[in-house]
Amino acid sequence: MFVTLAKDLKSTPLPVAEDPRWARIVARDKSADGQFWYCVVTTGVYCRPSCPSRRANPANVELHDSLRSAQATGFRPCRRCNPDGPSLEAGNAAMVAEACRGIERSEAEPSLADLAAAAGRSPGYFHRVFKAITGLTPKDYAAAHRAARVRQGLEDGASVTSAIYDAGFNSSGRFYEKSTGMLGMTPTRYRAGGLDEEIRFAVGETSLGAILVASSRKGVAAILLGADPDTLVRDLQDRFPKARLIGGDSGYEALVARVIGFVEAPALGLDLPLDVRGTAFQQRVWQALREIPAGGTVSYAEIARRIGAPKSTRAIAGACAANAHAVAIPCHRVIRKDGALSGYAWGAERKRALLDREAGGAAKAVAKPDPSARA
Repeated sequence: MFVTLAKDLKSTPLPVAEDPRWARIVARDKSADGQFWYCVVTTGVYCRPSCPSRRANPANVELHDSLRSAQATGFRPCRRCNPDGPSLEAGNAAMVAEACRGIERSEAEPSLADLAAAAGRSPGYFHRVFKAITGLTPKDYAAAHRAARVRQGLEDGASVTSAIYDAGFNSSGRFYEKSTGMLGMTPTRYRAGGLDEEIRFAVGETSLGAILVASSRKGVAAILLGADPDTLVRDLQDRFPKARLIGGDSGYEALVARVIGFVEAPALGLDLPLDVRGTAFQQRVWQALREIPAGGTVSYAEIARRIGAPKSTRAIAGACAANAHAVAIPCHRVIRKDGALSGYAWGAERKRALLDREAGGAAKAVAKPDPSARA
């Protein structure tokens, strides 16, 4: 009798609302796709767990361990989540990948309307999905690709004119308007590998170790932290292999002193002209970092959201690692979602020290004297 009752209890399924799988449906958990499916009896459709449709009443839901079981109900597949084929996310990723290849193959920059039509989507939807996946708009992606083609052409020895037109620019005038931002210098100088570019630098000492500040004609090109001054100089040489490195004079050392002062007392602030060299995506990330106030921290996911690329968390981390402007572009203010420090190009201990100092400075800034206190 007891054995029979136990068997009956075991075969009785949990109510859907109490089944652990229901929580994954409510969360639209993409990692659950392919593990189970569900049917909605009131609409006659079956879906994957991550379906973006309006949440059904669990009393009207049936759970299935296999796609075949869901299909056997006679219900139709949901048009929004396409449970019989690739997920919407996978389909969008393939669509964007094909659009990127199309941009790269095109001699001229394709219009948004043409790209959307080729993908079979509306321009608004295509633009939104493209930016969410790549972190760039189609126009920015095309510009970054053309800039890369110019750089490659110049590095391969092509003439400046050939490199410009081979990259898809319709006129040299349009290119020269943006050339410094793309290359960090004139095309002729870039073609020579930065030959004869002057980089002034000086090394100082902080409580966090050595610091090197270097500047081009445009602005501060690098701020490097480390334990050994010689290592920092070699790092600078690697970053600008064909530039002429010139030791800074007393006037330049005053600039270095300002940076050192900021490291020791972040409340002083630091407003310097910067020579920032990176891809369009990296520059968007670095600009977002500069908008984080001293004393504050944000997660990589939050930075991704702020630049309109919520799925590019890993790329955000890569841009932080590529940052050559310690403290001026405050990548130390980006932490993991769980509050952990994560990596830092100049060492986790320096990252913690910088955050502690900024947090202390912020607390002092908001503290107000008690008018009732007596001297």
